Amino acid sequence: MNVVIPAWVDGVLIPVEKLEAHRRGLRHKAISVFLICEGKTLLQRRALGKYHTPGLWANSCCTHPNWGEHALDCAQRRLEEELGLPRLPLEFRDQVEYRANVSNGLIEHEVVDIFVGTLPRDVQFNPDPVEVMDTIWEPLGTLTETVMTRPGSFTPWLQVYLRDYSGVIFGDLHPA
Repeated sequence: MNVVIPAWVDGVLIPVEKLEAHRRGLRHKAISVFLICEGKTLLQRRALGKYHTPGLWANSCCTHPNWGEHALDCAQRRLEEELGLPRLPLEFRDQVEYRANVSNGLIEHEVVDIFVGTLPRDVQFNPDPVEVMDTIWEPLGTLTETVMTRPGSFTPWLQVYLRDYSGVIFGDLHPA
């Protein structure tokens, strides 16, 4: 089954098959979630079977909403699908846009709704190995430095988020 996502073609938002949107570099909708617990954010390492950026570290969860799906519903759905998490309160932070080559001739040109959630210390999660090969809690105080000193280990979008939007994403949670 082909996944259909919202993408702009000639200035009009229409349903487009996800891989086709990436092949053509079409501007399309996406969501990204950052989960925070005790001054750290959860990063996931993308499974090796992913069709782009396999094995790279990314934010807690990210994907594209299905055609007609609300961004918050999409974020909640993917937290459950990728990390096995129950519904969590998520705070919308902002909508950002970036464009990045993500390998194999594919381009992410995304208009991203960013959400942040606080993960209670005792919540258990069970990542889907088809989606996630590892997780790690990274201190907010060193996150940007870690990503910028080892960029080849991290997804292009995480690098963009931290370089251009860390204040928007983390607000007063992010050390100056």
